[in-house]
Amino acid sequence: MLKEFTKGIIKENPIFIILLGLCPALAVSTQVVNALGMGAGVIFVLLGSNIFVSLLKDFIPKKIRIPAYIVIIASFVTIVDLVMQAYAPALSRNLGVFVQLIVVNCIILGRAEAFANKNNLSRSILDALGMGIGFTLGLLLISLIREVLGAGTITLLPIGNFNGVIRIPGLYSAPVRVIALATGALLVMGYLKALFNWFEQRKKREIGVEGSSS
Repeated sequence: MLKEFTKGIIKENPIFIILLGLCPALAVSTQVVNALGMGAGVIFVLLGSNIFVSLLKDFIPKKIRIPAYIVIIASFVTIVDLVMQAYAPALSRNLGVFVQLIVVNCIILGRAEAFANKNNLSRSILDALGMGIGFTLGLLLISLIREVLGAGTITLLPIGNFNGVIRIPGLYSAPVRVIALATGALLVMGYLKALFNWFEQRKKREIGVEGSSS
C-alpha cells in the first residue's frame, strides 16, 4: 500500500519520469503561487475522479467508459474552477484556461483508465494522492527555479501585512529574464530531466556493481 503512494512521488513522477501534464507544468510555472494553486486543483480532481471511477467501474459499460470518465473529471474541475473564482480570483486569473484544461490532463485521465478502473478504492485513493503530490512537487521545483532566476522573487499567498512577495537581493535587481519566458521553461525542464536521468543511470550502475560483487 505504501508503494502505491510513493511511486507517484519518486519512481513514477508524472513530470520528470513519465512526462505527463507538461503543458500546464510549463505554462503556469512562472510563479510559485501558481504552482501551489494548480497542484491543489490537480490533487482534488485526481482524488475525486479516482474515487468515483473505482466505485463505478463495474457499472460503467466498457464502450462508454472514456466519455463517462471525462464527465466525472469535468464535474470536479468545475468545482475547482468555481471555488478559485470565488475565493482566489487573482490566482484564477493567473491560471486562466489551464484550470479548465485539467479535464483533459493526461495524468488524470490516464490514472482513471490505467489504475482506478482496475483497482479497489483504497489503492485508487493512494495512487491519486501520490500522483497528485508528485505532480505538485515537480511543478513547485520548476516554478521555484524559474521565478527565483527569472524575476528574483518568490510569490506566495498574501497573509495580513505580508503582500506575498519575497524579493531576493541581487537577483531582484538583475534577474535572468529568459528563464521567465517560454524558452526558459523548456530549458529548466530539459536540465531537470537530464539530472533525473543521470541519477537513474547512476542508481542502476550501483545496483549492477552490488549484484556482480555478490
